Amino acid sequence: MKNGSPAGNIFFDSGEIWKAKSRIAGFVDKTPLIYSAGLSNAFRASVHLKLEFIQPTRSFKLRGAANMILSLSEEERQQGVATFSTGNHGFAVAYVAKELGIPAAIFISERVPEVKVNNLRALGANLVIYGDNQDDAEEYCYKKAKAESWSVVEPFDDPKVIAGQGTIGLELLEQIPDLDTVIVPLSGGGLISGIALALKSVLPQSRVIGVSMKGSPTMYYSLKEGKPVILEEKNTLADSLLGGIGLDNKYTFQLVRRYVDKVILVNEEAIAAGMASLFKNERLAVEGAAATTIAALGEKNLIEPNSRVVLIISGSNIDSKSFINAIKAYL
Repeated sequence: MKNGSPAGNIFFDSGEIWKAKSRIAGFVDKTPLIYSAGLSNAFRASVHLKLEFIQPTRSFKLRGAANMILSLSEEERQQGVATFSTGNHGFAVAYVAKELGIPAAIFISERVPEVKVNNLRALGANLVIYGDNQDDAEEYCYKKAKAESWSVVEPFDDPKVIAGQGTIGLELLEQIPDLDTVIVPLSGGGLISGIALALKSVLPQSRVIGVSMKGSPTMYYSLKEGKPVILEEKNTLADSLLGGIGLDNKYTFQLVRRYVDKVILVNEEAIAAGMASLFKNERLAVEGAAATTIAALGEKNLIEPNSRVVLIISGSNIDSKSFINAIKAYL
């Protein structure tokens, strides 16, 4: 992984991010960027939190889903959309479909937590639970979508989805134009790819760091192997980061390999401690995936003293019981 300007990128047109910003404006909120005095003092840097869980669906995923669905023709929309998800992307697709009055089918695995299953049902989408992991749900989704002529809204490996997530990067450039480092939860790579492209088109010297959990970090091991790999999914507090990247990955693997400066892994204890830290010091209750960026700050020499750092707080779709169980040892 190494820095570079997106100007010569053969995989993706970063100009699509600017188009996405305009396209999704009616569906997506510009989220706050808040200064964390506690984290700044602890790490001798200027640390800010980008609160993506403020979105109507409680995660950043709304950006990419809205951009892709709004890019469809009216005929394609009315035919219906489908997706496979560990939860948050499913919420986003179901929400946009409901707002537009179009059919939506959401395919999830049996591993998705019950709170997310219940919330998806509440949005009125056709919910299909299939298989033990996201790869199983994905395969079945494509099979049914082909039979029904539905448009599949991919969770990450799609130019429109990547561009939608990249609008976070455009907001960061407005909110803190001289930022040095952004730390991003990493799963399939749509979020970090979009942010990296947006930032490095203006600030090529900026650092983009991805964070995954130690259990089943598919993108991390794919980068190590030099090609997409499959890993068995394991239970984790960061369940939103579970899932493969696809053996036929077209965009995010190459984008992460080219534009992300570093990927680190954090353990379950560090994730729980990060959740507790955000709750105690910032009064924010977030899901495990969102807290990985806090957990990453414990990595030695990760950020430079006096640098300007942004942590992407990606989502808060977690039930109160699970949240309390995760953080009770740190209260």
